[in-house]
Amino acid sequence: MGKAAVVRAFEEVRAALAVLNAEVDGAGAVPFSAADPLAGLADGCLDILAGSREVEAGIAALKARAAVKYAATACAVAGPDVPVQAQEMAAAAEIGCVLALGPRAAGSFLATSHALTATLPRTLEALQAGVISWQHAVVMADETASLDAAGAAALEAHFLDPDAPDPARGCPVGGLPAHRFKAKARTWRERHQAGSIEQRHAKAVADRRVEFRPDQDGMAWLSAYLPADQAQAGWNRLTATARALQGPDECRTMTQLRADTFANAILTNGTPNHSDTRGSDSTSGSFTEGTGANGSSGDGAVRDRVQAPIRAQVLVTVPVFSLLGLTDEAAMLDGYGPIPPSMARELVASGAGSFYRVLVDPRDGAPLEIGRTSYRVAGAMRSWLRMRDGKCPFPGCSNNSLDNDADHILAWAKGGTTGISNLGQPCPKHHKLRHTTGWKPTPATKNEPPGWTSPTGRHYQSEHQDWEPPRWPSGFLQGERYLPGGRIMPGEELVPEELSLAKERSLLEEALLQHLVS
Repeated sequence: MGKAAVVRAFEEVRAALAVLNAEVDGAGAVPFSAADPLAGLADGCLDILAGSREVEAGIAALKARAAVKYAATACAVAGPDVPVQAQEMAAAAEIGCVLALGPRAAGSFLATSHALTATLPRTLEALQAGVISWQHAVVMADETASLDAAGAAALEAHFLDPDAPDPARGCPVGGLPAHRFKAKARTWRERHQAGSIEQRHAKAVADRRVEFRPDQDGMAWLSAYLPADQAQAGWNRLTATARALQGPDECRTMTQLRADTFANAILTNGTPNHSDTRGSDSTSGSFTEGTGANGSSGDGAVRDRVQAPIRAQVLVTVPVFSLLGLTDEAAMLDGYGPIPPSMARELVASGAGSFYRVLVDPRDGAPLEIGRTSYRVAGAMRSWLRMRDGKCPFPGCSNNSLDNDADHILAWAKGGTTGISNLGQPCPKHHKLRHTTGWKPTPATKNEPPGWTSPTGRHYQSEHQDWEPPRWPSGFLQGERYLPGGRIMPGEELVPEELSLAKERSLLEEALLQHLVS
């Protein structure tokens, strides 16, 4: 067989491509639908797209396996006298020439292929089955690169094994765009990776920098590698400032307004001076993370950096024990992902009015409080929506801005209620899509955002947030009840059986608030 079999197989693939191209052109032997040829052709093209995606994934898996097998075979043929590094460079060079890849891209492709075939069996299996794309496989390889074998297997199982103890919820990994999967995988890794996020963050802070990269057409990129709270707040502030400039006489787009606002800030007296600190317009002095207003030092990475005043609103979800300093569990910064607990405590304690604290119940991970300033007020429902959905629930959309629209899934005029289960928060673009086309949201729940149904009747799940119960600190048991003045162990005190969960939650809130005030 050998080469002849390979040639024959690819001839059959090319013949199949010719058939599919004829179908796309409407020149097939049998129309997709005799009753409505145009609608049938449209639906048939979607079938071709879906099938192409699966075949592309299978081809990508084949390329990865072939590349690894070639590298191993070439190494064996070269013999032991050729240095290993030289053999690897030679193999990558050959693969790069065959696939028309540059040296760096070829090396990256070969490294990912090695990871898939050697340490990520579930990912390779999903790729071969067409469940995920090559881009998803690259994300998995990147996110597991710093993990040991057990950690990599756990991450794979969480996202690719439906029978895992705590599988990912909502839209399957293969249904997410790769950039959205990367955000979810990074969040899981930060939560479960061995080693303190504080230590890794401290190292990363030391690497902060600004970079300049020339581009074409007289343009260039100016980017900054910053702590997440600064970068996220800066982005939201640019967005808020740009949105305030919009109006009937403003012809610039939001993207252009952000860029112009940024350029104005760094090139003119809009640049923050040394009297600007977080959460204040005029307070003087620099800021060191982990240092309170009284100058006492705390834990966390030291940052000898000047803070800019923050205007935009951001939710910070903090596990309650982490907020109290009893654990080092990561908090979640809306629009970014996991952040060190010291950064979260700093945002809560420094009084930055643009950050809304979200406390998480230590028993089940459910939201407990949405900031004291907005707790049990009308704005809390919108904040709850943001917590449930995390972003616009339309598949693949990453818009998490505060001005996403609260939209009735079942219209008010048709009997819909104004409750969490009947609300979504699409971004303006997808809100307009819903009311001007055949795209419609599907029912939601208190814990799950709505999915979407396309005009062709295909249903697409929304991405769900992977909430997890917080980690309990040493010396605390998850079965304990916590009341003002201390904790009560079941059996040590008489606790009425009819004590409702709502009352218990209220008592817990009171205890937490006493800790926070003291």
